[in-house]
Amino acid sequence: MFPFFCPSSGCGSSTSRDDYQERKLKFLKWMRDDLEARLAGLNAAIETIERQMSREGQSS
Repeated sequence: MFPFFCPSSGCGSSTSRDDYQERKLKFLKWMRDDLEARLAGLNAAIETIERQMSREGQSS
């Protein structure tokens, strides 16, 4: 599911598990930030098109 793994030799130790959780958290936050940036771009594009359509409707 995630692009990292817990090595089989140390998966049971708390340090390895903590490291794994830290990597997972960092990855998930990166994904969230990336998706927020994409969503902001989509919202801006939608708003621009709606504004253009509104202007065209008023001028007709």
